[in-house]
Amino acid sequence: MLRITRSIVPNSLTLANLFSGFIALINVAREEYTLAALFVLFAALFDMFDGITARLVQSASELGVQLDSLSDAVSFGVVPSFMLYKIYFYQHGDLGLLISALPLICGVLRLARFNIQTNAYQDKQYFTGMAIPSSAFFIISYLIFYHNSNFLDDSLKSYLIYFVTIGASLAMVSTIKFLNAPRPSIKYIRQHPFVTTVFILAIVLSFVTKGLFIFPFFVLYILASFLRHYYLKIFNQFKR
Repeated sequence: MLRITRSIVPNSLTLANLFSGFIALINVAREEYTLAALFVLFAALFDMFDGITARLVQSASELGVQLDSLSDAVSFGVVPSFMLYKIYFYQHGDLGLLISALPLICGVLRLARFNIQTNAYQDKQYFTGMAIPSSAFFIISYLIFYHNSNFLDDSLKSYLIYFVTIGASLAMVSTIKFLNAPRPSIKYIRQHPFVTTVFILAIVLSFVTKGLFIFPFFVLYILASFLRHYYLKIFNQFKR
């Protein structure tokens, strides 16, 4: 007999993340890239709320962690890699297949590394390596709003897509600390007013620019994380 526990709510949200990723994959195959991106956004929302719900009902578990990672691998690993291949790298044969698979490969490595950390299912302010949902938005926002538009010259696009693909992959498997997304709680807002303000401003600008600001925001996010990491590394060396 099926046993119903408190974990059914967050786990159902996690499975909704997985299902959204599957629908996104179908739409990539149909070359409906904007619709695919929308379902990746839905997957990210489910991914965010499953963790929040698990903490609220006190049902966080190792099973939930593994289920979450498997779902993330599809929604934020397979989907952007498949989209990269369908939009651009298909024309480069086996090499293009390998390059387009890098975000998936590095994303799965990133998830596996996260899962073996002690108490990995607990909320953290910083992640080691860029989280796979952030990588997915970094890649997909470039493809939808820049590569598939007339905003950039074709010659620049051919270089930039390599930078985005390889940069996102390396960021995920790096040891650089990346700030976690703000939590929608009064306690978090009071403790981190600057981070919350920047996040809200980024959302507003993304709406105002009809999505154009999403990619530059993630570029700034990666650069800021990179600079912070090496600033602290150099600062700590001088303190010794």
